[in-house]
Amino acid sequence: MAKEIFSRFIQLLDNNKGRTIGAIIGFIVSILILTIGFFKTLFIVICTGLGYFFGKKSDNQEDLKEFLNKILPPGKTN
Repeated sequence: MAKEIFSRFIQLLDNNKGRTIGAIIGFIVSILILTIGFFKTLFIVICTGLGYFFGKKSDNQEDLKEFLNKILPPGKTN
């Protein structure tokens, strides 16, 4: 009985990965907001997003220096 319930639960989670991950992230963010405040939580979320973004660029072997040159003004050389 317990194995069947556990198996159905795992199947439900597997079929709804995006919803499950979204619910878990929402729960964690809400706990953080309640414990440390909105702006500290926002800072953590922004840092995590930037880390993910630059990590993805690194995993795809994209040139980070080239990307930064696109979004930041070039430095002056004298």
